[in-house]
Formats: sequence, structure tokens, C-alpha cells
Amino acid sequence: MMETATGKKEFPLREAHALVRDLMTPNPWIYWGDFLFHITLGWATFVAALSAPRFSIWQILAVIVATFAFYRAAIFIHELAHLKKGTFGFFRLVWNVICGIPLLIPSFTYDGVHNDHHRRDVYGTSRDGEYIPFATLRPAVMVGYVMLSFILPVFFIVRFLLLTPLSYVIPPLRRLLWERASSLTIDMNYRRAPDAIRNDSHWRLQEFSAFVFAAIAAACIAGGVLAPEALILWYVIAMFIFFVNALRTLSAHAYRNPGDRQMEFAEQFLDSINVPGNRFLTALWAPVGLRYHATHHLFMSLPYHNLGEAQRRLLAGLSDNSLYLETMRTGMWDALRRIWNEAAVSSASRDAALPGPALEDAGPRRENA
Repeated sequence: MMETATGKKEFPLREAHALVRDLMTPNPWIYWGDFLFHITLGWATFVAALSAPRFSIWQILAVIVATFAFYRAAIFIHELAHLKKGTFGFFRLVWNVICGIPLLIPSFTYDGVHNDHHRRDVYGTSRDGEYIPFATLRPAVMVGYVMLSFILPVFFIVRFLLLTPLSYVIPPLRRLLWERASSLTIDMNYRRAPDAIRNDSHWRLQEFSAFVFAAIAAACIAGGVLAPEALILWYVIAMFIFFVNALRTLSAHAYRNPGDRQMEFAEQFLDSINVPGNRFLTALWAPVGLRYHATHHLFMSLPYHNLGEAQRRLLAGLSDNSLYLETMRTGMWDALRRIWNEAAVSSASRDAALPGPALEDAGPRRENA
């Protein structure tokens, strides 16, 4: 049994394990079919958008389809971080070649880093690069986080196109890049540990390949082989991918832990969010199983294609599913509204507790004799 922070209820963890035990094996055919379909759709619609008349309805539609297709393909980086060590090696290679490297997010940027997010002694603390206590901060912090999406593609271009080759001749820059510019995290203060690698032991090759891709693309544009619109479209699509993912990230947790203490496993689970929503629409902004984020934190080895079935079994089969239901939200708006309101209340309470300016005595002062 898993006790909550209040000690009043316990989550039937052993019972939950028994209900989903047979769902732990990933199906390679689903992984390959899903990924290849969406990455092919992404590149096809990217080319279509590049060929369509500028700002035409066809170009706009192609950009929208390309954004969500690339987004779903890119989110497989999350699965790569969780797949059993040493498995799906060829899938990892293909993902990097036709998705991760062209989008400048090779898999090493998530490998090892994300696994720390699931460690019981790291989750929700200041060492968790994927956690900011948004619910305890001013709502403006969430707005700033989302707005960063519009400049993040510049950071990735600079990181791989300029700083990577410079780091080969400036050793201190190599260390700085690894610690501060090699991780897909939301905490800008996060420092990556030297040993934060799980599967991607060839991360240096991935990094160099991203540099080569960016350099060839830049040379082709400078030489007139590629139209400048190709870079503009790449930037716009990348920007909107980061934007949608930022909203999804804010909808994935309650973000209530201030970061100065470790959370019990029960607290970590209840701090995570399920947004089952609509099978098709919700899956656009929370693809590859991420709409079942609390269930994922409960069983992080569950492959994405079995998370929906796991949730159905848990809801129907647990002797007491009341704690499980606490993680549910009706949609993105519900999740965002709740965390926004919590942040607003927290900020108001904090401001009210601050001492006001000292009141001066309005009457005449008495001079000492």
C-alpha cells in the first residue's frame, strides 16, 4: 500500500501492479508504424508548405499539419528515455537521423536527464531539471516560461551551429555546454551531471551530426540551393512545437513542491496529472501517451500504447480508485486554470503577509527637555 502525505488514505499500489503487469512489453511494430507515419507526414507537409504560395490557405494548413506531425514524432524522445537499456537501438538511430538531428534535439539531450525526473529522491526538488514550483510562484512566471518558446529555436541553432565547433578548441566551453546547454529541461538553472547518460554513449557523434546538418543547411541557404523560406518555415514549426509542448508541460504536474524537500512516492503520483480527454484532439497536444502522465509516473516502464488500457483497468479494477481520480483533469484548460488559480492565491497570500510601510505619527513630536 502507498500512503498519502496526510496519512488518511493509502493507494493500493500492489493491487494496481497486478492489474497492469501484462502491459509492460513494448510492441516494436506500433513504435515503428506510428513514428514513420508521422515523421513522413511531417516532412511531406513541410515540403508542401515550402512549395505553396506564401501565406495561402494551403501553406497555412500544411504548416499546421507539419507542426503536429513533427511534434508527435519528436515526442518519441520521451519513449527513448524510458525503453529498457540496450533495446530499440536501430529505432534510436533512425529516430535521430530523420527526426532528432534535423530538429536539433538529438536523443542524448533527454537521455539520463529525464530519468532523474523519475527518481524518488530527485523529483520535485531543486535537482529536478523538469520541475519548477509554478503553483507557488507568481502566475507571470508561467507566462514567461511559455513565451520562451518563441526564441528557443535560436538557442538550438546557436548551440549546435556555432558553440559546438568552438567547444572543440575551447575546453572550458565543452564543459559549459554539457552542463548548461545539453539538456531538454524547463529549469534554466539546471546543471547536467557528468555521468547523466543512460543509453546514448555515442552522444558526441549525435552532437557532431547536428552541427553538420545545421552547417550544411546554412551553406545551402547562403549558396542559393535552398530558399531562405526553408529556414523560416523550420523556425516557425519549431517555435510552435515548443509552444504547444510548454502548455502540455504546465498541464502535466501540479507543481506544488517548493523544491526544498523530497516528496514521497504517493505525493509524486498525486502531483502528476492525467488528461485523458478526447482520443484524437487531446492526443494532438499530448501525444505518445503523455495525456496519461500520472499513470506514467505510477508505472514509468509502461509503453505509451498501453497507457490508455492501463487507465481503464485501474479505474474499473481498483477496490478504491478515489486517489487515482484526484489526478484527473477534463482537459488542458482545466489543468491550466487550476494551476493558474493556485499560483494566484499563493501570490496573494504571500503579498498579504508582507509588512506594510511604517505609519508615521501624525501628531506633533515632543522634544526632550
